[in-house]
Amino acid sequence: MEPIVRVTGVLIEGDQILLVEQDVTKSRHWSHPGGALEFGETIEQCLVREMKEEIGLDVSVNGLIYVCDRIQNDSHVVHITFLVSKKGGKLGTGDGPEFAKGKIKSVKMVPVCDLSEHGFSTTYCNLVESGFPDRGAYKGNIANIGL
Repeated sequence: MEPIVRVTGVLIEGDQILLVEQDVTKSRHWSHPGGALEFGETIEQCLVREMKEEIGLDVSVNGLIYVCDRIQNDSHVVHITFLVSKKGGKLGTGDGPEFAKGKIKSVKMVPVCDLSEHGFSTTYCNLVESGFPDRGAYKGNIANIGL
């Protein structure tokens, strides 16, 4: 089986961060929006498409936050996560297949200080609160960033 490239967008406005409710793991049901890169599309095109489909927003890609791997059992996902900003659209009006299949249950902005209440680890919360130091770096295993 070949690796999957998953592109994710982190939208922070003031002291709030965007989350989507979906089944991530047994202990975490919230994540950042994003999805798999399709053949022939650029990483930026993928992220812009996924953000529109999942949350209804048009975004600009502002910079790379991190790259990491999730290798478990028979799967290998390369996560590429970017900071994004809102250009337009309406939050919560996504029309992609994730909504149609019920994979995304809700979309909301939450205070950064409440990330742990949404299942995020202390390690990840600290990264967000400190503005993602070492932005643009390869972080190795996804566990190194607390996800």
